[in-house]
Amino acid sequence: MKKQNSRQSQSQTLNGMSQSQGQNNSNFSFTDYKTENFFDEMFSDETQVRSGYLPFRQRVEQLTREDLIGRQHAAERALMSMGITFNVYSEGEGTERIMPIDIIPRVIESAEWNRLEEGLIQRIKALNMFLNDVYNEQNILNDGVVPRDLIESSKSFLTPCLGVRPPKGIWCHITGTDLIRGEDGQFMVLEDNLRCPSGVSYMLENRELIKQTFPEVLAQTGVRPVSDYPTRLLQMLQFIADRPNPTVVVLTPGIYNSAYFEHSYLAQQMGVELVEARDLVVSGGYVKMRTTKGFQIVDVIYRRIDDTFLDPQAFNPDSMIGVPGIFEVYKKGRVALANAPGTGVADDKVIYAYVPRIIKYYLDEEPIIPNVQTYICREEEDCRYVLDNIEQLVVKEANEAGGYGMLIGPKAPPEEHELFRKKIQENPRNYIAQPTISLSRVPCLVGDHAEGRHVDLRPYILYGDGVNVIPGGLTRVALRKGSLVVNSSQGGGGKDTWVLY
Repeated sequence: MKKQNSRQSQSQTLNGMSQSQGQNNSNFSFTDYKTENFFDEMFSDETQVRSGYLPFRQRVEQLTREDLIGRQHAAERALMSMGITFNVYSEGEGTERIMPIDIIPRVIESAEWNRLEEGLIQRIKALNMFLNDVYNEQNILNDGVVPRDLIESSKSFLTPCLGVRPPKGIWCHITGTDLIRGEDGQFMVLEDNLRCPSGVSYMLENRELIKQTFPEVLAQTGVRPVSDYPTRLLQMLQFIADRPNPTVVVLTPGIYNSAYFEHSYLAQQMGVELVEARDLVVSGGYVKMRTTKGFQIVDVIYRRIDDTFLDPQAFNPDSMIGVPGIFEVYKKGRVALANAPGTGVADDKVIYAYVPRIIKYYLDEEPIIPNVQTYICREEEDCRYVLDNIEQLVVKEANEAGGYGMLIGPKAPPEEHELFRKKIQENPRNYIAQPTISLSRVPCLVGDHAEGRHVDLRPYILYGDGVNVIPGGLTRVALRKGSLVVNSSQGGGGKDTWVLY
């Protein structure tokens, strides 16, 4: 990880940049911005700006184009100097990149956010009940609401977790739920992320950069803060421990992991140790950390290691980044793990299709935030429809993430259609399909003007002493013109998300 500069030097870089620009060019303007019939987060039509954006538009249109471009470039340089990077494994040995930021924020008004918050709390509660059930009584399987073979064939269903009761009954302590808007502006859940959801460090640093880029606009607009996330995260982790003043650590696979910056960043912000497997040992029935003063008992581990690599004795025997014996300590209640092992079964994209039924089963409620319409390829009628209409659909593998293992039918060549038809026919259980949705757009700074780019939203939810939805999240933006893929590994970037009071 690169050495981080101080907040003061970041601020000087950003503010100094704007002061040093020439003032002779024309002012920036949204006058020529085109919504192009997509749902636009900033404009209700070509001329009418949404009320939450009024202070921002007023301020930005007082700036020269050169000034605004300078602020964008300064933000990008600050990201690199702070070491906010990730690795792309698909490119040879791995390429280190910054997570690009676009300085035009995404604004969500209070009433709309409150409804989203209510829906996310509902969803997380139901999924937590589902996880506890499928690893214990299995009532939802016995009642046929979710097919038993679907669970038992899931790559992320871990039989060693059968009978496990995690501390305080909580399985999904940290969740990142991906939301999108379609053409009608309605929010929908695109995906659940309950294993090791990433990206929260980008949410936090995007906010710090935008504070320095548009400080007066943030204050005038009345934006809810997100900077207390590390404090809330630590409080949640301490809550699930059984001891007073528990020792909390963040467990990372190491410096070569794509999200290593985030692991180290969160450990630093919480004031806890960042450890690798070699720093931990199971001894005397407890997990202990090696320190300069000897071994210290660890009470809570925020693990950023995939389930099956966590303990070579319980899961993957070839794992070199796990801690042998840690799962037995966990089952005896002598260490808390966040998130709990086994949560990945709820990330399975086929299980996603059943979440509305899961909510109804456990809470006797209709989903507040609907799913995207989903075709389940293991079901014969759905499979036939997908094979016949693959050119118009988005096809996803059940357990892939990061934009991998996906076909966007309208943009793919015929040979890819045929390849995915063959894959589906060989293993229908492993695929779902959804309509191609024109994601909502937000203006982005492209050169010296604004153009619309498609976005989604990943809010972060903490489950400890209640369910706590952080008021914002990471708005991921498809920076490539016309692209619907927002993942950073596929050329996407981020925006600051302003939730208004």
